[in-house]
Amino acid sequence: MDKTDNKLIAALRHDARASLSELSSRLGLSRATVRARIDKLLARGDILGFSVVVKADAQRDAVRGLMMIGIEGRGTEKTMRTLQGMPELRAVHSTNGRWDVIVEIGTDTLEEFDAVLFRIRRLDGVVASETSLLLSTRKSA
Repeated sequence: MDKTDNKLIAALRHDARASLSELSSRLGLSRATVRARIDKLLARGDILGFSVVVKADAQRDAVRGLMMIGIEGRGTEKTMRTLQGMPELRAVHSTNGRWDVIVEIGTDTLEEFDAVLFRIRRLDGVVASETSLLLSTRKSA
């Protein structure tokens, strides 16, 4: 990908519904060039698709947070399988560095959020954790 492709992707991230005319005007390219570049990015797999974020998705969880988890020994896979089965977890990420796993948590209330933290901390192999509440989101994928 070159600089122009990166600018095109940034424009699509800002507004994936922008017309070819809008994109070509914003990028200073012809409509045919914009169309050809989008087709090329799709064909190569650089763009996997387009999505819609609906109001219900954005308002789904009143309380959201990230929990970094340290796991003792070789129990990471077992712990991750258990975490993946918890309905309040929106994503489970393996990572490197100080923490072994990072989970994204979403609940309706702080009490429910606290209960999820308690359940996770009681899992076999979990030896440490740190949690941050997400206060606002400026940009979403």
